[in-house]
Amino acid sequence: GGDGSKRKFSPASYRITMWVVLAAVLMMFAALSSVYIMSSEEQRQPVAMPSMFFVSTGLILVSSGAFQKAKRSLKRDRPHAYLRWLLATLALGIAFLASQLVAWRELARAGVYFAGHPRSTFFYLATALHGAHLLGGIGLVLYLVYRRIRPGWLLHGEKNVTWHAVVGLYWHTMDG
Repeated sequence: GGDGSKRKFSPASYRITMWVVLAAVLMMFAALSSVYIMSSEEQRQPVAMPSMFFVSTGLILVSSGAFQKAKRSLKRDRPHAYLRWLLATLALGIAFLASQLVAWRELARAGVYFAGHPRSTFFYLATALHGAHLLGGIGLVLYLVYRRIRPGWLLHGEKNVTWHAVVGLYWHTMDG
């Protein structure tokens, strides 16, 4: 309050906040998916799935594994390994975003454009929103890196463990 006292740290409030954020994000993607599925089939031309989408799926799945390795390193009191796995997670997340851009270029070369058909518009919109949310996840992982390299960092500090858990929840949800 206004008396200058500090609030007590509450891990539960961080987790609840992340669950609320994720619920909103998942509802948005469910709505977009519904519109995509229900959109008109007329003038639909079959298009081969760009191979880069398979590469990007692999990258994002491996990034979840890297994040889990970071968690294991945190639990095993290995701060240098923790930082390395966080940096690997970042690199894989950035590679995922780059591969999505390459896949978009492959789609454009195949004649599939943002404004070409309602289905392609929704597809581009959904993948762009996913990319934006993944950028948010990259920002959160960068925050974990910042927390790790700043002076006075405590490996098993309650805030560090909570932040890692909350960011992990977000990261794994975006990967899904």
